[in-house]
Amino acid sequence: MQVSRALLHPAAKPVLFGAGLLPFAWLLVGALTQQLGANPAEHLIRATGDWTLRFLCLVLAVTPLRVISRTPALARFRRMLGLFVYFYAVLHLLSYSGFDMAFDVADIARDIAKRPFILVGFTAFLLLTALAATSFNRAIRALGAVRWQWLHKGVYLIAALAVLHFFWMRAGKNDFAEVAVYAVILGGLLGWRLTRFMKKKSTIPASLGLL
Repeated sequence: MQVSRALLHPAAKPVLFGAGLLPFAWLLVGALTQQLGANPAEHLIRATGDWTLRFLCLVLAVTPLRVISRTPALARFRRMLGLFVYFYAVLHLLSYSGFDMAFDVADIARDIAKRPFILVGFTAFLLLTALAATSFNRAIRALGAVRWQWLHKGVYLIAALAVLHFFWMRAGKNDFAEVAVYAVILGGLLGWRLTRFMKKKSTIPASLGLL
């Protein structure tokens, strides 16, 4: 009860918003004070990508935590966490476009076509843009609840593409340890949903038989 009251407190969302901005503030201060190592551009590209994945894990963890802990109030934070996924994805794309490509649109287009991991990452970003653009109540009313829900199930595909993007990026250095961590976390979160869906589906015939 105390946890639920805390989650429903008017200050809960501002606190989450401030916490979500902490990685950005840390990177900004690090860049301004030249504390991002020997290659600050690469550090920013990698760090913004990492935080995109971390917030994606948090978004997908909301429903399992809400169901398992029986804490419905957790659902009120899902939209904000989703928008933070998009925020860090935008920073990731801007860092790559600016530092690696000097915002040359033609070079970026050629790079997307030439390198599969860039193509996969950009595809995930486009899908994420569609979810961010329709994350508001007006979009839900315009699309209708059923179509909106189907559209936002695209987050599962985004998660798969994000891990594949990370995997291919690390393949050149044969360094998959961190990729495996994200793959296990996201795979577990998606697996929980699949298991729950299959259990619900298996109970439908039995329920109909009792009517």
